[in-house]
Amino acid sequence: MARAKQPRQIHQMTVKQWEAAFPDEAACDRYLIAHRWPAGVRCPRCESQRVYKLGTMENKWECPDCREGGAYRFSHLVGTIFENTKVDLREWFKVINLMLTSKKGISARQIHRYMGFGSYKTAWYMCHRVRAALQDKEFQKLLGIVEVDETFVGGKAHNKHGGHGGGGRGGIGSGKTPVVGAVERKGNVVARVIDTVSAEVLTKFVMEAVSEKVSLLCTDEWTGYRHVKKLYPHQVIKHAAGEYVVGAVHTQTIEGFWSIFKRGVVGTFHKVSKKYTPLYVAEFQFRYNNRHNPDIFAAAIAGC
Repeated sequence: MARAKQPRQIHQMTVKQWEAAFPDEAACDRYLIAHRWPAGVRCPRCESQRVYKLGTMENKWECPDCREGGAYRFSHLVGTIFENTKVDLREWFKVINLMLTSKKGISARQIHRYMGFGSYKTAWYMCHRVRAALQDKEFQKLLGIVEVDETFVGGKAHNKHGGHGGGGRGGIGSGKTPVVGAVERKGNVVARVIDTVSAEVLTKFVMEAVSEKVSLLCTDEWTGYRHVKKLYPHQVIKHAAGEYVVGAVHTQTIEGFWSIFKRGVVGTFHKVSKKYTPLYVAEFQFRYNNRHNPDIFAAAIAGC
């Protein structure tokens, strides 16, 4: 039987290629304008296309349809994560590229050292703004064979491992943050921070993330998934009984995503608060969903 064709490995920009593409601030300005407004510059307020460029001011436009209360002038930075910051656009681009090309993420401490920023807070602020921009704004429900699983991240040190004195999986009292995820086989992943792994919360997530036209929904035996069998073609893999793969039924794809995410949390960031966990989840989700995208950088800039 012929093997399934594996997707070719996507090579992202090397340092040399990045430097050639963005040699100066003007090149970054042109790139942002082209990817923010691929069909031509629009007014950030009213979306009018009747804007005109101000010849005496670089990268500035005026909208004739927003003149009520005074003429509205804007730049290519208005409404982006780059607005009202003292950091050059080229430095923003370099930070974004570092975050996208690091499979397990790159910490603000490392960004601070690498970029030579005067303050660690600058690096921390930039990284979080980028993560917020990477959140999925054009979500589509998952189809085909979909795996759903939940996990716990962070928390107290004595709960991070199984065995003696360890909470292992986490849960109430462990201090860990519950996260649920769904992945379409050979497709995208959707992950969300949740308050509890109750049946009500998990069922609501599945209904929001997974299409009712799905061909198969795979979960483990956690009782929180007991209601989804009424809504989807649902099969369970019984880990407690030593089952991991039974035909097409398994949760190894979503567990692989959790593995990458947790290695980033433990090995790169070391400590992630519950407040900012959704931003880290968004970052890893974006990288995973663009793993076959030859121009992941452009996709990120378009969302900024």
